[in-house]
Amino acid sequence: MSIPSSPRSSSYQTIEVTQSNTMGAVYGWMAAGLALTAIVSMAVVSSPALLNMLYGNRMMFFGLMIVELGLVFAISGFAVRMGTVTAAPLFLLYSALNGVTISGIFLVYTGQSITSAFVTTAGTFGAMSVYGLVTKRDLTSLGSFCFMGLIGIVIASIVNIFLHSNMMQFVISGIGLIVFIGLTAYDTQKLKGVRGGAAVAGALALYLDFINIFLMMLQLFGDRRE
Repeated sequence: MSIPSSPRSSSYQTIEVTQSNTMGAVYGWMAAGLALTAIVSMAVVSSPALLNMLYGNRMMFFGLMIVELGLVFAISGFAVRMGTVTAAPLFLLYSALNGVTISGIFLVYTGQSITSAFVTTAGTFGAMSVYGLVTKRDLTSLGSFCFMGLIGIVIASIVNIFLHSNMMQFVISGIGLIVFIGLTAYDTQKLKGVRGGAAVAGALALYLDFINIFLMMLQLFGDRRE
């Protein structure tokens, strides 16, 4: 004779299934965004005409950066109201535009360096994301600390546009790597229980963590083309 489960155990099972489905959606959208970014980047770098149009016109490049920034704010701030139907296409549009603007890495760094940085990033991101999911510790203080570090990085990066200091850029990249590794754990923990448009916003947060860790890895350890 089977023993019926208690209402409490059934509710726990429902919560676990819902949480699993939610995180699956977050990582699914994130993976789709990363794949689209990679495809667009390779398409751009394989077309001399597109490269010339992008890097031969500073106004177009900076215009794309401004559009990307606007999309980040829109998705992060209004994804819940938008719902998945609206937020998801905007996220994919952002991912495609980001593929265009970072395509230059294929011209600066060797293919082996890019592959190594991606594999290292995937391992680091995976480990910190799992930590964020399973840890019982509240990572709010870590998130606040990393956010303060992020503000410092942005300010230092703006200053270095005028200084052109390689040493300063190296320090910024090192600190940035630590900041985004910490944010990966914090952002993952924050995503427990989100759904709908919030899941897309969560995917964007993790996507940004992954991309920034990848770029910092390249800047610190990548071999440049001669």
